[in-house]
Amino acid sequence: MNFQSLKKIESHDFYLDVAFRRATKKVKEKTIREHDRLKKAKMLEEVRINTVRNTLTEPLNKILLNFPSLDNLDIFYQELIRCTLDYKDLKKSLGSVKWAVSKINLFSKEYLLKIKKSVDHGRIRKLRIEYYGRISSILKQIKKYLSYLEESRKIMKSYPAVKTSVFTVCIFGFPNVGKSTLLSRITDASPEINAYAFTTKRLNLGYINLPGNKIQIIDTPGTLNRPDKMNDIELQAYLVVKHLADLIVYVFDPTPGNDMKDQKSLLLNVAKYKKKVLTYLSKQDIADKKTIYEFQERFKEIIINPSVLKEKIIELSKESKI
Repeated sequence: MNFQSLKKIESHDFYLDVAFRRATKKVKEKTIREHDRLKKAKMLEEVRINTVRNTLTEPLNKILLNFPSLDNLDIFYQELIRCTLDYKDLKKSLGSVKWAVSKINLFSKEYLLKIKKSVDHGRIRKLRIEYYGRISSILKQIKKYLSYLEESRKIMKSYPAVKTSVFTVCIFGFPNVGKSTLLSRITDASPEINAYAFTTKRLNLGYINLPGNKIQIIDTPGTLNRPDKMNDIELQAYLVVKHLADLIVYVFDPTPGNDMKDQKSLLLNVAKYKKKVLTYLSKQDIADKKTIYEFQERFKEIIINPSVLKEKIIELSKESKI
């Protein structure tokens, strides 16, 4: 799923202003060869109302078409939305836009009929004012929902376009242990890398490209060992483990300030998902040799070379297809 196609949602005032200005312009440009002044006025009002209706319903319908059907999304994206947005508010906002489109069409048909039955110019002008007022009221009623959808769009555009049908590897571990650096070493991805905790605040993607196939690697936000008190950023990492990962690469950090016991405890939490796990030791260039040796003794199968890790990932991906 790719959320990058979601277009900017404007304010209700913007849509109204465009619709009313376009309607005025259309009426001025319209040439009607009709000697009956009342009939001509009715025809011009028909142009005005249809222009307002079309100018408003077109962008509103595009909002409904651009946003994915939430209930039909992959379970991973459904839960990702729930942990980054208010799922109920998002559905309610989309429902309000659908309601507005229906009301605009309904009132437009109603006022076209009323104008058709009018017997004087004063009545036509009065109906025009009423129509504009009711249309403005509809847009005003969805003002807050349009605003929420725009905020939601900005957040959803940051979602990665994960492929749910390919072999997927989740890089997992505490904050600032070197997960993003590892991603850049085993794939062609170039994630932003900084030297402070919780550097990664969203999911980063990279791929190992093979002949006729590819392996998806997801660098997840760092998570602390607190499964019952996770924030929304940490929860994203567990969503990848739960719904997408075929393989987990757990990254250990041997540098000072990163307790081996805490890191092992987090590893045990991840192991509860019963996914295949590879362990990798990062930052060996700045860790002391004694600590590195202790990690290697404690975790006999820990991998210390990115190239070896990459080959192991490729091997396991091939085995999964047998």
